[in-house]
Amino acid sequence: MTDTSPRRILVSAGEPSGDGYGAEVVAALRATRPDLECEGPGGPAMARAGLTVRCPVERLSAIGFAEVVRTVPRHLRLLRELARDARAGRYAAAVLIDYPEFHLRLGRALRRAGVPVVWYVAPQLWAWWPGRLPRLRSATDRLAVVLPFEASWFGARGLPAEFVGHPLLDRPWPAREEARAALRLPADARVLGIFPGSREAEVARNWPLFRDVGKQMLAEGRATRAIVAGTAGGYYPDAAPLVIQRDRPDQVLAAATAALVKSGTTTLEAACVGTPVVVAYRASFSTYLIARRVLTAEFISLVNLVAGRAVVPEFWHLPVRADEVAAAMRPLLDAASAEHEGQRAALAGVRAALGRPGAAGRVATMALEQLAG
Repeated sequence: MTDTSPRRILVSAGEPSGDGYGAEVVAALRATRPDLECEGPGGPAMARAGLTVRCPVERLSAIGFAEVVRTVPRHLRLLRELARDARAGRYAAAVLIDYPEFHLRLGRALRRAGVPVVWYVAPQLWAWWPGRLPRLRSATDRLAVVLPFEASWFGARGLPAEFVGHPLLDRPWPAREEARAALRLPADARVLGIFPGSREAEVARNWPLFRDVGKQMLAEGRATRAIVAGTAGGYYPDAAPLVIQRDRPDQVLAAATAALVKSGTTTLEAACVGTPVVVAYRASFSTYLIARRVLTAEFISLVNLVAGRAVVPEFWHLPVRADEVAAAMRPLLDAASAEHEGQRAALAGVRAALGRPGAAGRVATMALEQLAG
């Protein structure tokens, strides 16, 4: 017999970052409606929050061309299964979290089956490939966006969008003194935090640049400690005298006087803890050429995009030179400098612009409204 329970919501995430956001949504849904069943692709955090996992995220997310090719059959099989269940009336509503290439297809299939869709963390079409807008329109009923300018951008293009605030505001961030004590760093140290990325390919490209800048800051006495936010399995050759601190990125960022970071969410995390940063990213030459053609945003760092101006220095136009990055970093390692104090003030403004805590609860409310409709 086909199960057509109206109490079941599909919540779908396809990578580890989405698993964290999805866990908060599942918890908010079940806190409001304990009778709801939540199932879908997800990870361990979503499972702990109460999701019945249809496919683990580690079987979906991939890094590198060969890995992506190997996961294609899994994605197609999962898509067919979820679409079939939607047509059978298994789901009353759906929340799709980021992961655009898969969710653009899944969202369209769900809506064709009569399942209303809320999309949480919108694809960054304002940055590149806005031609995907028609696909997004067909894949979602409502967008829950996490950057303040996105609601008006999507709304002007015919997509109902609500700014729910950024989920980073719901994370507990350590104070600098607390983070330094946890890492056994002197309270008066000038600490350079180094964040070359989490994925193997981007670490391989960024690490030589980030390492060289860190060594230069130590050799000049600009920094007295340089701490690398490493991953559990990351490879960081010729690191000494830099210290690799694995799997404690929040503490490294909070403890740092200033940090060298790749572009991405880390820049917004820096705004949350008030740590000045320099952003650098070394792409492959082919990726760089493609980015030059398709990038429509003025900046690559999210803090600059939210602020609408150059709050933090960015380096991504090839060639990215260590001496240029080092020149931008030097004044930020002096906590009394005008550059350091000015960036901290600007980052506080960015943090305020990210809204209020409670993003997941607002997404849950949007999903429940779709359920009621």
